[in-house]
Amino acid sequence: MKIDINELGQRELDSLLAAAEKRKQLLVSRRPIAAVRKDLIAFASSQGYTIEELVGGQPVSAAPKTSVTKTPARKRKRAKAAVKYRDPDNKRNTWSGRGRMPRWLAEKTKRGQSAADFLIPGLAKPTAKKSAPIGQRTVFKQGDHAALPDRES
Repeated sequence: MKIDINELGQRELDSLLAAAEKRKQLLVSRRPIAAVRKDLIAFASSQGYTIEELVGGQPVSAAPKTSVTKTPARKRKRAKAAVKYRDPDNKRNTWSGRGRMPRWLAEKTKRGQSAADFLIPGLAKPTAKKSAPIGQRTVFKQGDHAALPDRES
């Protein structure tokens, strides 16, 4: 964090100095980390534990696991998507086309502009709508009339 002190007024400078002095006093009053770590290890061993058991990554359970307890399902992280849309008024407003439409784009589409107007030229293709035929069956096998929509001739 960089603070430009030339831009600050008298009140901001006074509050910055007070906050810095308070932080300095806190740092001076704290015990060294090595001493605290030594005390914690000694206390844990006096209780019959190791530090790794108390704060390590793997929990140590005293009771055996039953079939009732479930492990939570892990969610897969999606790869970071490339930016597809950019606001010409503010270059920092961008959207990858994933998730909910951002406010800046929603406002502009309400005013009558199309989301395609904000596509980055040469980099992006429009995001498919849920009603688009992408992924839907377009070719049918002969005799597979159950999948065809009803047509009136």
